Amino acid sequence: MTQRSLRKMSVILLIALFAGGASSAFAQRVESNVPAGIRIAHDLGRPDPSSEINITVHYKLSDKAAFDKAVDALYDHASPTFHHWMTNADLKKYAPAEEQRQTVIRELQGHGLTILSADPIGFTVRARGTIANVESAFNTELHQFEHNGRVFRANVKNAQLSGEAGNYVSTVAGLESHQVRPLIARAVNMRTGKPYAPLPLSKLANKSSFPPGFITTQCLFAPQTVTLEFGDVLPEATYTGTVYEEDGIPCAYQPQQLQTAYGLNAVYEQGLDGNGQTVVLMEGYGYPTIEKDANAYFKLTGLPLLNKNNFSIIYPEGKPAPNAGILTGWEIEIAMDVQSAHTIAPGANILVVATNGQDSEDFQYSIDYVANNGLGYAISNSYEEDTDIVSGPLEQTSWDEALEIATAQGVSANFSTGDGGDSGLGTPLGAPGVPSVAPHATAVGGTSILNDLSHPGSTITTSWGDTVSFLSFPGEVLDPPETLGLLGGGGGGQSIFWPKPSWQASLPGKGRQTPDVSALADPYTGVTVMVTVSGVQELQCCWGGTSLSSPIFTGIWAIANKAAGHPLGQAAPAIAALPYGGIQDVLPKTDSSSNNVAGTITDLNGTTTYTASDLFAGSVYGNKNFTSTLWPAGGGEFLDFGFGIDSSLTVTHGWDNATGYGTPNGLTFIDAITAP
Repeated sequence: MTQRSLRKMSVILLIALFAGGASSAFAQRVESNVPAGIRIAHDLGRPDPSSEINITVHYKLSDKAAFDKAVDALYDHASPTFHHWMTNADLKKYAPAEEQRQTVIRELQGHGLTILSADPIGFTVRARGTIANVESAFNTELHQFEHNGRVFRANVKNAQLSGEAGNYVSTVAGLESHQVRPLIARAVNMRTGKPYAPLPLSKLANKSSFPPGFITTQCLFAPQTVTLEFGDVLPEATYTGTVYEEDGIPCAYQPQQLQTAYGLNAVYEQGLDGNGQTVVLMEGYGYPTIEKDANAYFKLTGLPLLNKNNFSIIYPEGKPAPNAGILTGWEIEIAMDVQSAHTIAPGANILVVATNGQDSEDFQYSIDYVANNGLGYAISNSYEEDTDIVSGPLEQTSWDEALEIATAQGVSANFSTGDGGDSGLGTPLGAPGVPSVAPHATAVGGTSILNDLSHPGSTITTSWGDTVSFLSFPGEVLDPPETLGLLGGGGGGQSIFWPKPSWQASLPGKGRQTPDVSALADPYTGVTVMVTVSGVQELQCCWGGTSLSSPIFTGIWAIANKAAGHPLGQAAPAIAALPYGGIQDVLPKTDSSSNNVAGTITDLNGTTTYTASDLFAGSVYGNKNFTSTLWPAGGGEFLDFGFGIDSSLTVTHGWDNATGYGTPNGLTFIDAITAP
């Protein structure tokens, strides 16, 4: 058995361990806070005991059950407290007694930890110390682990704060720690095998419009039949199907085209462009030319410019080292977030919240900072730390406790769901990401937006799932075609840790389901980004990932807050409660076979017919509702490029684990979500 087979079997066994019954799965986080994911990860050993880390200790509330009930009531239309968001004074009523908090603080200090801060509502305290200090305080041992190329830290023994203080702690962030990573994806030019060439701004004669031929929204072209043969030598092949990128110009959207795709022109005509609202973008480190790059992009596309009145950056943990964002690869993420959020909500204020690290604890603290200081009610989080099967009790519980506080204050924290579909598991559970799977998060999945050949001027939306098979190489007909498989697709699936929240009661399964909603994420139908690289300002194509869908949706949610006249709070339960038609359902294609690529190969053994599904071998998981296209890559090379094959995640009527309940559809969505 291969290593890959062994790894996949171990993952499936781990899922079976949790999924055998809901009670055992969800009780796991109570019985032990050692993450089960370490069983499928490679133990790299103990970290340097003298290295310093930050932790956030969450206190046990005075009455957690009452707090949960009060938060739920804020989202219950029948409750007298519906949308009466809690103030810091309201929250303080649920904080533990001062003496209990001081007992915890004294215990931490007794083990050599330095107290960094305590939140203003008395729910958490933040501390810093060495690994050795932290292990001593929590009676545990920390190791580094590697899984699927990601390194994380986790406790290998049950962790509990020493002495009486341990009775007053609910969970702690920072013992188990995952570095969050941006969920950006870039299209590859199949003619070159490299990303599409950027365009330096200095080479643009007109700095106020896109150059002709740089991008197009004409992704699909009329069906064609091609015969692939090289001399008189077999094999030869004939394929028929819709064509993608016929003329070599990449498919991507300018801001006004993206606004049109989401029906926002009618929204803007109502005076709803996000004015008076703040879109909060949670980012790692920041980078020096955010505003300069954004304004160059907006001059090019005719959008209002950023200035001190509508754009700001804050550093809750203090400013990071110079160029830390560039050195760690956050600059593209930040540029795309700012430029796409402003595209969707051009009247809103943009607030970049830049961390001074990229551990999950840094981002949790920054979300707390925004919520507790009332800095904004729509937060975009274009990152993921790991999947639900890897992140353990300390990590997942600390995330949701932080998010529940924000939810109580009327904040919607929106998270990208990931860019790897079901992460290769191929199981009905999928592989939901953390923190998007948290019950108090809103999980934003991905879609593709394609021109509709049957209705020129209109678009069609599929789930984001890009799948490729090679039909020929220069000088060679491939017999049979070679399936590369999934290039990228929106994440989703059922949690093995969290039970379904009440507002998902009608959905299948026993665990929290993701995504809740979706928006454009496919880099092959993506967007352009202006960014400074090595001192050169350049326009890059083509970017996507669920890092794009999160700021798009967050911009729309900010507009909805404006339309309502007050914060609407967490988006997920409100979307789940929408009547039919309140959101655009991403539907399975009923005519998927009509223009999808199919064909024949003739060799010495005769002629073999290949259906659209056959050409993707085992990549379609029985999914026949997709769009496949012929992509002429030049020099006799042809590909079969599929949209909407998101690994084992599938699109159905109503909610599904590929696109959630669907995508926002302009004024229809705004009116439905703000209706009494």
